[in-house]
Amino acid sequence: MRTLTDADYLTELESAAENALNQHLARTTDWYPHDYVPWNKGSNFAATGGQEWDPAQSQLSELAKAAMITNLLTEDNLPSYSREAMTHLSLDSAWGTWVNRWTAEENRHGIVMRDYLLATRGVDPVALEQARMEHMTNGFAPTPEEEEAIGTHVLMAIVYPTFQELATRVSHRNTGKVCNDPVADKLLQRVSADENLHMIFYRQLSAAALDLAPDQTLHAVASVIENFRMPGTGMPNFRRYGVMMAKHGIYDLRQHLEDVVRPPLRQWKIFDRTDFTAAGEKRREELAAHLEKMEAQAARFEEQRDRLLAREASRGVSPELVAAK
Repeated sequence: MRTLTDADYLTELESAAENALNQHLARTTDWYPHDYVPWNKGSNFAATGGQEWDPAQSQLSELAKAAMITNLLTEDNLPSYSREAMTHLSLDSAWGTWVNRWTAEENRHGIVMRDYLLATRGVDPVALEQARMEHMTNGFAPTPEEEEAIGTHVLMAIVYPTFQELATRVSHRNTGKVCNDPVADKLLQRVSADENLHMIFYRQLSAAALDLAPDQTLHAVASVIENFRMPGTGMPNFRRYGVMMAKHGIYDLRQHLEDVVRPPLRQWKIFDRTDFTAAGEKRREELAAHLEKMEAQAARFEEQRDRLLAREASRGVSPELVAAK
């Protein structure tokens, strides 16, 4: 069985990319960020004759603030993601059309979330801008170890986003639920719907790659799962905010396993396929073992979290203080 190069994948998957693009365009609906922002709640800041931000002005809990900031900064780093896609996928034919369309659609997410937070004074705008500058300056890209593990840039560019788009969909959707604001909930439902459609595109391309080169693509899938990093990794306060979000069910190990990792594997029928060679079978066994390890880690985390939350509740710690820890 031959090993495909990046050029091989781009050429042989071009028709699949065109089909997936056409399906995506047929599924999408137009929406406009300004329709999701409560502009009547907005007011000038000090530089234009108003008041500077004060924590008392925010109606968001500490948990909701942490989740909104994490999700927005993740979206803000779009130039890094777009650069990776442009570098590793062709800008010709359907590939280029997709990269540009996907970038345009993703850009709306940061626009609408920032407009909402500024209009409602949900978070400190100065701290938010400082964090944006730091995060975007650092950028986000696969590590050399991750690229070497996967083997080809094209597979990195279609397999990783399959899981990443699902991850951001889960995080956005659950963040909307904790904001205690129907406007924020509706806004993040809309963003989550976009992420789901983007995931479907990448999932379709990954499925075509599996049919084209089963062993090689399976190895990429397993490597992405084994080395997965959220795109927000490295942003200011990422670890602290991530712990808060996991502790309160916005994005935790169980959700990562059940809502992000397993669905594409089922869609691709990874554990039912009969087209792997002996080497592919061995890699599939390694993936199965890794999933068992993830299951054990998720169960352990849930037990620890339940004990912690019960202990805090017994001491009468308020949910607001719990979230801030």
